[in-house]
Amino acid sequence: MADAEPLIAAIGAVASNGMLGLDGWLPWDIPEELAYFEATVAGAALVIGRLTYESMDVVPADSFIVSRRGDLQLRPGCRRVASVEEGLRAALATGKPVFVIGGASIYAAAWPYCRRFYLTRIDMPFAGDTLFPAEIPLDSWDLVSEVTQRYRERNSGQDVTCHFLQYEQRQPRPLPAPGGDPAEA
Repeated sequence: MADAEPLIAAIGAVASNGMLGLDGWLPWDIPEELAYFEATVAGAALVIGRLTYESMDVVPADSFIVSRRGDLQLRPGCRRVASVEEGLRAALATGKPVFVIGGASIYAAAWPYCRRFYLTRIDMPFAGDTLFPAEIPLDSWDLVSEVTQRYRERNSGQDVTCHFLQYEQRQPRPLPAPGGDPAEA
């Protein structure tokens, strides 16, 4: 990858049964996994779906919220965008690294443009209401890094293995020119 090429990445976590969300938040309580997420995206511009945005207590500046809702109440430094592509272009314009942080429909729309996907695979099933998008073909991406750690999941009190994986897509799709965006929720 050339140094001048912008890095668009996605980051998320998924349970062994494919769940990534429950009631607008995570189905598990693993503080170290959340700390990894926060450290990885620190200082980046974020592309966030509306439901994920609304579930967050703290949202940094240079966050681009994908929503068609014109009445969406935004925190300082955040901007509403109509599509993932518009959000990615706006995030890239900040000059910062760009991270897509969910939810499921945002991952599904953004993955073709991502060079990297940071995915934590949690070796435990969890009840949830949101599945990781099956259409993201991570099995065809290169696995460039894997770190395995064991942590205590606080709700169950059980130890759980977390695999912190970094995938790389060799040929991400270029972003379309402005004006050609399909609308995203």
